Amino acid sequence: MIVRLAREQDFPGLLGLASQVEHWFGPMVGDPGFQSAVEKHIRRSTAVVAVSSRSELLGGLLFGAEPPTYHVHWLVVSEKQRGKGVGRALIADATRRFVLGPGSIEVVTFGADHPGAVASGARVFYERLDFTPAEAADPGPEGGSRQIYRLTVV
Repeated sequence: MIVRLAREQDFPGLLGLASQVEHWFGPMVGDPGFQSAVEKHIRRSTAVVAVSSRSELLGGLLFGAEPPTYHVHWLVVSEKQRGKGVGRALIADATRRFVLGPGSIEVVTFGADHPGAVASGARVFYERLDFTPAEAADPGPEGGSRQIYRLTVV
């Protein structure tokens, strides 16, 4: 697996990955706002992808590099690759690449009562990376609860 900055040609693959998680997050692929956000992150070099040795897109991450509070805006791993270290590699690369000093990394994920909280494995994933649950966040576009997870970085 290779983790690198996303390129323009990765855009269709990132939308393909988004289609795999729309049942949890609501429509994204056809949403012009989502498409614009992905394109903006690619242009700003704040999008990271994981690819296989055969150039298959395994996962992607959109990162907000605004110290001292950094943000994982979006993280997705291919259904076939979940549980194989792709998400961990994306977070590690983004942290090395973008985090410049003390602060925190925040991500908004499912609230504990959201059906995707267990099914997606997102909360457990972030907890295994030493993120801790913090305050509640605004509900997602589908109306489900959300919670901020935070990691202190030194």
